[in-house]
Amino acid sequence: MEEIRIVDTTLRDGNTSLWAHNMTTGMMHPVLRHMDQAGFDAMEFFVSGRFKKVVREQKDNPWDWVRYGQKEIKNTRLRYHGGLSSGFSLTPACIPRLVIERVVYYGITLTRLSDPWNDYDELKNEVAELRNLGMESVVNLIYSISPRHTDEYYARKAREAAAMKPYRICFKDVGGMLTPDRTRTLVKLIRENVGDTTLEFHAHCNNGLAPFNVLEAVKEGIRIVHTSVPPLANGSAQPSVFNVVRNLRALGYKPLVNEKVLEPVEQHFRWIAKQEGLPIGAPREYDETWYHHQVPGGMISNLRHQLKMLGKENQMEKVLEEIVQVRSELGYPIMVTPFAQFVGSQAAINIMTGERYKEVTDQVIQYALGLWGKEGAEYMDPQVKAKILDRPRARELAKFEVPDLSLEEIRKQYGGPGLSDEELLLRFYAGPEFVDALKLAPPRKEYSIDARQPLVRLVEELGRKRDLGHVYIQKGEFSLSVGRRA
Repeated sequence: MEEIRIVDTTLRDGNTSLWAHNMTTGMMHPVLRHMDQAGFDAMEFFVSGRFKKVVREQKDNPWDWVRYGQKEIKNTRLRYHGGLSSGFSLTPACIPRLVIERVVYYGITLTRLSDPWNDYDELKNEVAELRNLGMESVVNLIYSISPRHTDEYYARKAREAAAMKPYRICFKDVGGMLTPDRTRTLVKLIRENVGDTTLEFHAHCNNGLAPFNVLEAVKEGIRIVHTSVPPLANGSAQPSVFNVVRNLRALGYKPLVNEKVLEPVEQHFRWIAKQEGLPIGAPREYDETWYHHQVPGGMISNLRHQLKMLGKENQMEKVLEEIVQVRSELGYPIMVTPFAQFVGSQAAINIMTGERYKEVTDQVIQYALGLWGKEGAEYMDPQVKAKILDRPRARELAKFEVPDLSLEEIRKQYGGPGLSDEELLLRFYAGPEFVDALKLAPPRKEYSIDARQPLVRLVEELGRKRDLGHVYIQKGEFSLSVGRRA
């Protein structure tokens, strides 16, 4: 039987896609030793996007998350997610570089990263610099649907990605847009064009097809696939490890993972979800309309919430239709961070104002100026581009340059030479006042892998003891009597 390796995404993509980074360190660290015993090829573990969220909202130190990984994980390679480019803002290059240096210090020496245009001319320098910093790269080849994203496009991009000599290439379906037929065609095509570079497959379940597509990718020769542990699987995350492993065995493959040791992990996170009111990932129905707007699942829920806050929830369908038009006019960017947010925000503004491009976000102006990649400016509709740039704000932003501050200059702004690298990064991303509040916050809430109701657990254990006929429990005014039926 051919062996299939599994990359786990529970603590990174599952947490991002389904729980919006709301998993705390206290929720996470009890499961690490169990997950380390499963035999995963790797575990995606950390992303700098946690800095702002967990410091501000959870009063949690994200570096504790990394330290627990270093301490508890002994058998599985941990992965970072991201590279040296920024997400939604253009920041000094020394900041993401410092993040990488600290992550590498903790023994995380592999990352998976993308260029949102699949522009490997841009990415090759980043991959080379990451290598110099001690970080190997799994380079994403992102799937999208548009007149530009043809078979020839993917064959060419596969060759360009392989030419960088990355650690691996990952064929990534971030929007859950692949169908089984398209998976078969493109996996075969990509394999023919990457030479001996190892391939991985990563797909989101937004449209219900990812569990099928994983199997088709394996049939076409990919031997490393991404899964997640429920309840942080399905929905807008990756397929369930239990479902994928069971189906792979049924097809005659040998998945190199022991899913039995993951059962307590699933039970733990289901209990956490129930206690804390967090979503439980569930399989989704197929939705043909997804292929028109291509909005990632998490973004749709956020967009609907924002419209509801404005009392405009009834405009949702119009916004989705406008997203299709805006994406076309912006030159068919791949609907992935940050472009999906750029397109969605601009479409909502167009509908809310009643006049297309009357108001434009700074990010869309920067996009038209080419600050988010040369393809953005090159492939835009000329009339739309002219309308966007014919305004005073565009002339201001045309003079913008990414601040080329040194680390010493930034350190001086946030606390001086005595400030540690880790605290500097927290202050930069989350804000000094929130880091100060973190220091004064009470101890974080801790959880146990057996954190179900202790009384229920006790009764379950007593029920297994056949030599007990009756049990009496009393504490204060509370009393419980348990008897075995004849």
